[in-house]
Amino acid sequence: MTGFLIPALLLGVSVLALGRRVDVYSALLDGGRSGLELVKSILPALVMLLTAVELLRVSGAADALTRLLAPIAAPLGLPPETLPLVLIRPLSGSAALAVGAELMASHGPDSPVGRTAAIMLGSTETTFYTVSVYFSAAGIRKTRYAVPAALIADLTGFLAASLTAKWM
Repeated sequence: MTGFLIPALLLGVSVLALGRRVDVYSALLDGGRSGLELVKSILPALVMLLTAVELLRVSGAADALTRLLAPIAAPLGLPPETLPLVLIRPLSGSAALAVGAELMASHGPDSPVGRTAAIMLGSTETTFYTVSVYFSAAGIRKTRYAVPAALIADLTGFLAASLTAKWM
């Protein structure tokens, strides 16, 4: 039944466009053109962000920050092993998935660290990526309180993930 959903949707849109005498091809071209303009405006922010994440990882700065923050993590209830994920998640979703997969491979998916990492991945956002993409697309230059508020929300998500993994 669900295999017919997309063809039915395409047929419905085509019939509706024919009924309204809309030039579907021109509409598709206009949509593609505006999509490419959006990519053009977002691309510099994405390249900068991905470069910064890779530099953090390769330079060893992420490892140094993890060692520095380990004494603070335990009283907050965060497993110290998850600190690389806490540091990378606000920057890059793909890098965070790689860190999460590495944590689950080394500690096991059903371990406290693996469960905490999985919940962290699902309950937090790639803050800087999201802010850079959406604010860039909207032409907003000053983020004002958006970044601090989003980072506080991420910290809350990380702490709640740790507590949830312990309770479950």
